[in-house]
Amino acid sequence: MRSSFPLRGVFASASRWRSAIVCIALVSLVVALPFAVRAEQDFGQKNLQGKVFDGKDAPIKGAIVYLQNSRTSDVKTFISGDDGSYRFAALSADTDYTVWAAFQGKKSPSKTISSFDTRKLVFVDLKIK
Repeated sequence: MRSSFPLRGVFASASRWRSAIVCIALVSLVVALPFAVRAEQDFGQKNLQGKVFDGKDAPIKGAIVYLQNSRTSDVKTFISGDDGSYRFAALSADTDYTVWAAFQGKKSPSKTISSFDTRKLVFVDLKIK
């Protein structure tokens, strides 16, 4: 007895193709998801580091480095190390910051870290004269 639906084999084959495509798409999603999550976690953060120097370009140990968030006006501080170095980690990439240093009653000029600066690691040296 012949089938009353002559295109039955064609549709059965198309159904298999659809199933295969869905399976491939799901496997691709499962493989790509961890990479997307990791990229989302890293996106939107940057680090700032640099050194504090005196007027003779000697590093200053113990200078207080100030970092002000332009959105919230919150200020974080860091005391420079033996080589004058400082570091601020996990800063929001979509926020502007102002950084300056002070030591023994003197202050460096303020510098702005722009949200348009797309570097993940920003270096800013500060000079107190």
